[in-house]
Amino acid sequence: MSFVNRKLITYDIIVKNKQIRKVDNMKYYQRIRDIREDSDKKQSDIADYLKIDTSYYGKYERGVHPIPTEHIIQLCYYYNLSADYLLGLIDEPRPLK
Repeated sequence: MSFVNRKLITYDIIVKNKQIRKVDNMKYYQRIRDIREDSDKKQSDIADYLKIDTSYYGKYERGVHPIPTEHIIQLCYYYNLSADYLLGLIDEPRPLK
């Protein structure tokens, strides 16, 4: 296998991963909203915890803005949930270890 062929295979994997991510991204913003509502929290409570504006947090929940990694981590600690559940990659909630 030549180096060029390996580059093409890597590119195909990256393209496939992006397609998968687009599907998963459609889930995560609904998931963070559902988790917040199940915890009886307001958007302003979570926005204050993340130290961002409430309207900006609302855009996370509507899928207008992608949520940054550091906010995902903070939300995992806040709710004691794994990131894979928070992001909609699995359907069963798992607590942090």
